[in-house]
Amino acid sequence: MPPDICKGWLLWLELALLGVAGILIPLLTPREYVPVDPKHPMPKPNPEQTASIFSLGMFFFLDPVVFEAYGVPHLPYERLPPLADTDSIKHLKGMHFRHLDPFSGAKPQNILVNLIRSFRYEIIILWTLAASSAVVLFGEPAAVNQLLRYVEQRELLEGGSSSMMRVWFWILILFLVTFVDSLLTEWYLRLSLQTVVHLEALLTQLVFEHALRIRVKDEPSSSSIELDSEAEKGHKKNNLNLVGKINNLVTTDLTVISDARNCIALISEIPVLLSLYAVFLHNILGWSAFVGICLTIMLAPIPAYISRITRKYQALRMKKTDARVHVLTDIMNILRMVKLFGWEKRMLWKISEPREEELSLLRKRQYSNLWGSVSKDLRSLTLIMKQDLTASAVFSSLVVFENLQRYINAIFMYWTRALAAKVSFDRFTDFLLDTELLDNHNSSSSSTQALDVGNSNIVQGSPDEIGFCNASFSWSSNTNGTDTPSGRKFILKINGKLSFKRGCLNLITGPTGSGKTSMLLALLGEMHFIRSGPDSFFHLSRHEGVAYAAQESWVQNETIKNNILFASEYNETRYKEVIYACGLERDLELFDAGDDTEVGEKGITLSGGQKARLTLARAVYSSASTLLLDDVLAALDVHTSKWVVEKCFAGELLKDRTVIIVTHNVRLVEPLASSIISMKDGQVYESRFYSPAPIEDLHETLHNSVDDENLVNTSPKGEKGEPKSNGKLVVPEEIQEGHISGNSIKLYTSAGGGKHPVLYFATLLAMMVLTQFMGVVQTWFLGFWSSQYEMPGKVHVVFYLSIYVTMLFLIIMLNAGTTGIYIAGAIRGSRRIHKQLAEMILGTTIRRVHSQTLIIDDANVSSRWLDKTPTSRIVTRFTQDINAIDTFIPEWTRLFLDQTLKLVLKLAAIVILSPIFFVPGVLAVVLGYTCARIYLKSQMSVRREMLVAKAPVLGHFGATISGLTSIRAYGAQDMITERLSSRIDRYSRSARIFYNLQRWMALRMHIISALFIALLAWYLVYIQKDSASNTGFSINMGATFTGAIFGWIINMNMLEGHIFDSLERVNSYLQIEQEPMPTAQGAPPAYWPATGELRVDKLCARYSPDGPEVLHQLSFSIKSGERIGVVGRTGSGKSSLALSLLRGIYTTGEVMYDGISTSSINLDSLRSNITIIPQVPELISGTLRQNLDPFEEIDDLTLNDTLRSAGLDALQEDMAVNEDKLSLDTVISGGGSNLSVGQRQIVALARALVRRSKLLILDEATSAIDYKTDNIIQNSLRKELNKDVTLITIAHRLHTIMDYDKIMVLEAGNIVEYGVPSELLTQEDGKFRALIEGSNDKEALYALSQVNAHSQ
Repeated sequence: MPPDICKGWLLWLELALLGVAGILIPLLTPREYVPVDPKHPMPKPNPEQTASIFSLGMFFFLDPVVFEAYGVPHLPYERLPPLADTDSIKHLKGMHFRHLDPFSGAKPQNILVNLIRSFRYEIIILWTLAASSAVVLFGEPAAVNQLLRYVEQRELLEGGSSSMMRVWFWILILFLVTFVDSLLTEWYLRLSLQTVVHLEALLTQLVFEHALRIRVKDEPSSSSIELDSEAEKGHKKNNLNLVGKINNLVTTDLTVISDARNCIALISEIPVLLSLYAVFLHNILGWSAFVGICLTIMLAPIPAYISRITRKYQALRMKKTDARVHVLTDIMNILRMVKLFGWEKRMLWKISEPREEELSLLRKRQYSNLWGSVSKDLRSLTLIMKQDLTASAVFSSLVVFENLQRYINAIFMYWTRALAAKVSFDRFTDFLLDTELLDNHNSSSSSTQALDVGNSNIVQGSPDEIGFCNASFSWSSNTNGTDTPSGRKFILKINGKLSFKRGCLNLITGPTGSGKTSMLLALLGEMHFIRSGPDSFFHLSRHEGVAYAAQESWVQNETIKNNILFASEYNETRYKEVIYACGLERDLELFDAGDDTEVGEKGITLSGGQKARLTLARAVYSSASTLLLDDVLAALDVHTSKWVVEKCFAGELLKDRTVIIVTHNVRLVEPLASSIISMKDGQVYESRFYSPAPIEDLHETLHNSVDDENLVNTSPKGEKGEPKSNGKLVVPEEIQEGHISGNSIKLYTSAGGGKHPVLYFATLLAMMVLTQFMGVVQTWFLGFWSSQYEMPGKVHVVFYLSIYVTMLFLIIMLNAGTTGIYIAGAIRGSRRIHKQLAEMILGTTIRRVHSQTLIIDDANVSSRWLDKTPTSRIVTRFTQDINAIDTFIPEWTRLFLDQTLKLVLKLAAIVILSPIFFVPGVLAVVLGYTCARIYLKSQMSVRREMLVAKAPVLGHFGATISGLTSIRAYGAQDMITERLSSRIDRYSRSARIFYNLQRWMALRMHIISALFIALLAWYLVYIQKDSASNTGFSINMGATFTGAIFGWIINMNMLEGHIFDSLERVNSYLQIEQEPMPTAQGAPPAYWPATGELRVDKLCARYSPDGPEVLHQLSFSIKSGERIGVVGRTGSGKSSLALSLLRGIYTTGEVMYDGISTSSINLDSLRSNITIIPQVPELISGTLRQNLDPFEEIDDLTLNDTLRSAGLDALQEDMAVNEDKLSLDTVISGGGSNLSVGQRQIVALARALVRRSKLLILDEATSAIDYKTDNIIQNSLRKELNKDVTLITIAHRLHTIMDYDKIMVLEAGNIVEYGVPSELLTQEDGKFRALIEGSNDKEALYALSQVNAHSQ
């Protein structure tokens, strides 16, 4: 006998104390925080890192978040627990990038293989947890079988039982199985979802860093061109839709991959369970059980075949989604032009066309899933073997077969999701391995040995030399120079040696399209270098820094100050000097917030000249010794240009710095130049060296008689005072508080219900109720059938079997019919919501921000929605949110409805057999619902913060891709990458908490479920003592009832807190301010306009209803066919006048166009009959023909004549015969990125001429075109335009308008002079004369005015 046995109760006390000391205390003791980087620990660790083992296992560490959120309307981001350092992107990059990034050592293979290798330990743990869960779950049918055997034996022995185990043991097993399985499952999901967050962060970071290496060569949409051969398709397929593809990779594809997170069950939980269930069924049903199992295996190829079809449809659908997103992104980039041209309806059709193809493929995919999800209920097959049925055999096998059905369905679902994820992984792989990169990142490039951008590995010349030697460059690694699928070629050739003088200003000039910008980009390494001999090289030393100001100014969605500083430290003295030299002092005074004013997306708050000077200021402020400036003077007026040349180019800020500048304003810059390089047809036509003019002479030349100090830096009227606003333009995305709104639900139901929503939903609901009811009846019938074996007499198996099979097929048909009706409604709803969203975006107001109205308040927000909303946020609605409406909302809504009906019907079945359990059943529902409401309050707050944190990540992508060249020129990749990392960490912080909150809720629901089942079993066995068949039926209903509670709560959570948020955000975009809709009364007469006559009377304009006036009481008249020039300083109201004529801003007064007031005409009719050409030309991807005639209404002869009138022939007349020229079939990249800005302006001008409007407005439309081509264009306009076409030209180039009929001079929104040019020049103190006197070409301008006077 053990000596301790005599201790009695002391032994039990010792054991209790030992348990407390050895188990309980360690479980409850908080853990010590161990930082992943001991040198940089977290200031405040995440509670998850310090929680005790018990708190971690039961998720008690989330209680503070849950209950704090429950007590406030919305829990702000700042109140969330900090991000664990193990979840930071910095740590994740260090752990995984060496396996994922091809440039960090990863193998060039499918990224899925690399991910499996990188996350191998997480996968092993997940596999172990899933397999363990399967083993534990096997205890449920075993416990049910033994429990019902006890009841059967009790009935046979009349109250006794020969069972070896007491019945309470099996009731305890029922509780423990559910409890332990929930612990394993929730920890599996915790780790799985943590891995998903890590995966999203890593793949987003990986795509971004890889995007910094790609060649800036936007390709047209695949839907807009036809490729001629399979070889050409193979060569180009990976570059098509690049912008749309990147957007989809980090939105839709990441969502698809995340949705496949549980597919590991295919190789862990499901095989283990199927094996255990096969053994169990053999034990209770004999070898006949294998009939069903074998038939399951035999039928397995059918779901596999359907999965292949589904995968094909998914891949095709994703391609159509790419095309739609690309078209949409194109339209969003030119949305203001679309609206000013009145193209909203036509562009809606362009969006709808790929959308219909996308929905067609989605419908096919869902119907494929329908065939695959037809009931796989094989329970009846074992009955054929004529084996007697008992309640213990029926209901324990019923548990097994229900689980088998669930897991077989899961196999199909997981396999489908795995295939969809495989498509997305392949897309990531294609992007990482097949996207064309810059030469210095492309190890396969044959030219990289001769490439030197910042290194000293040059063949000839000194390390500090800047220049070329026998070098050729193309826009593609294809040595033929092909840069678009159309085959158009451009090659920059530098024969011999060309060097730029260091410490001096070097001038590059030449006609439009001659290769000036290409030379700068070639120096920066942006073009593909082609060696032409052993001495070929190009070199740009970067060790002392390089700064670049692009021709198409790139600005960040930041404040003016941050745009200027960019990657440099703040130095107040230097900063003020740069502001002064770039002529920005007066502009800053116009803004209430000064240099703290946000410039908005693409610099929407700034004029073209302000953006150009801001870009210049960034380059000048930098410490770079080499500055590359691409036509920064094109958008500036005469006085501002002279100011910049004198104060900046000739000032101390650029002294001893190497400046390479491209400009058409040669006469202004030439005195400063030490070398002048003339370009022609992609080659150096002439290279000359000069001695710069002395600064004193330059000052005398530039100043003449004009006081530039006053002209450039005069303050606006009134005292400057303190800033009146914080300068914010793009306000944070609004976060919804509370539950999903009724309007959002109404939006979805009305869209899905179609023309007869009541009939549709009544039919759908009736079929769903009938399907679920038949499922309950089917289960009851099995119990009834088994009870017949307890009665004397022979059981007619065929009779009962035929009834059961009939029920089975009826359920299958009802389920298929219900699903078919549901799919039709879901597709209809997706189509209508997408169309409504597109119509709202295209129909919103275009009121551009004005410098004097940049105050964010409630009065201005709605009227400037387009200005304050980043494009990335809008694109997210059409990608992530529309994808949720297409797939996740229909799927989870169907599950929610099924679970709700199942909940009601199962509870009704339990109450019918055990009425006393009505109270516990309702109590379980109330407890679950209460727990869910507490949870949902916190979950919705965190979810919305997570979604809001996602938009800046996408916005950063868009801004970075548009400015890739500038970012790489400054060497700011690390800074830009760090900014993305901080945004990713912000998203990961909320995402980790969000997913953990789900586990907090699920674990508590599982415990409630376990208690209910155990209590029900105890009551049925010990209290009610019903028959075995009724006991088995009640336990089956109870188990499915508690599962239905949990499923119902989870589905409600997914819908309200997860998926319906997408619907809420889309619905909020359907409430934005809209321009007036067309009406029958607003339709003009068919003949209108017959002439271009314009009469304006007391026109006032403002940019918001309560904002200040920007135009004051303007009155003037223009006869049909007159040409009017509009001049004035930046901010004088020139562009505001153009917008007011098109009703783009709020106006009062009267504008009569051909005798009809424009305020009484529908906007689309008005804008379709007035054509404006903006300063920044906006092109769409597609052919040149599609840009001129997007809707295929005009013949090629007319289009070619228009191109000639716009100056294209003059531009290309000196090109070689074998040089590929622009033609109607030339493919234009998105935004026109494969054309120079000058060429884009010619295309934009031709597009305007094609419209044949009676009123044509040119807003600096030729600013980037060389003077010779500009003169040819102006002469062409004089000859080609009909005599009744009125032309209004806003110009900084005075020679453009000197021969016009009249000149209008604007100042501070007022007309200060208006008349014939020759008459205005006679006014000695006149504003127009002052502009002429300040020009270097004043003699030529005076002569032009005299010629015009004589002609009149």
